[in-house]
Amino acid sequence: MTIDLLKREVALEAEHTAPLQRQETDVFGRIGSMEVRLARSQREIDAAQAIRYRVFVEEMHAQLPPEAMRRQRDFDSFDEICDHLLVVDTALFGDPEDQIVGTYRLLRQEVAMAHGGFYSGCEYDLAPLLARHPDKRFMELGRSCVLPHYRTKRTVELLWLGNWAYSVKHGMDAMIGCASFPGISPETHALALSFLHHNARVKGDWTVSARPELYRDMDMMPAEAVNAKRAIMAMPPLIKGYLRLGAMVGDGAVVDQAFNTTDVLIVLPTASIAGRYINYYGADASRFA
Repeated sequence: MTIDLLKREVALEAEHTAPLQRQETDVFGRIGSMEVRLARSQREIDAAQAIRYRVFVEEMHAQLPPEAMRRQRDFDSFDEICDHLLVVDTALFGDPEDQIVGTYRLLRQEVAMAHGGFYSGCEYDLAPLLARHPDKRFMELGRSCVLPHYRTKRTVELLWLGNWAYSVKHGMDAMIGCASFPGISPETHALALSFLHHNARVKGDWTVSARPELYRDMDMMPAEAVNAKRAIMAMPPLIKGYLRLGAMVGDGAVVDQAFNTTDVLIVLPTASIAGRYINYYGADASRFA
């Protein structure tokens, strides 16, 4: 059984009130009372950072810098240059920032290169990959998280609709970003990592590897010893979702001590996105608009 089977399975307080010049056109889609759009204010970004803190620190036991722990916000310098995708439940009582239930952080290549590079470049050597595709525009997906009560198919659909709509709007050719397994022991995930190594590893012009000093081998089990069904079941939902879309993974895993995770690099050319997903969301991401 190969990956083809899986595809078939289907910030200061004063700044918080500053507008980000967002308009209603930033709403990418709606399902019932929930909508997906970009953050419109520093207050909404702050609320997204608070959700990230709840998920990454309180739930996953990440250890952030002292100021982040004191403020109970997950934030870094990349927040200032990224767009922040939000899933908002408008049925919840309160201001817009009180209605945010999920978030993604999006970074376009031209913005990243003007500010020192992509976040995932800290773990993976992206320069050769980007150099081999000078005619393509990359975007980075990161900091994905959803509040526990909202970890449903509907929320995931909206997040992916938002990512797809954003990529269409900005003419993106490929998505990259780190996705995580829990814990800092890759051996704990030998089955799933070995499956990814044998069945979904980047090839040819899309080859990209973990930085040598951070590289952890994913090839821990021979291909014939890997039970594909069990390996897929052992993967975090986010990684399974990427694979269903047609993603590849970079060569080598990276242990992130601060976030208490074992990371893999997702590489997803938009031309590779499974046709049924494009049909579902619409080639122009208009299905739920």
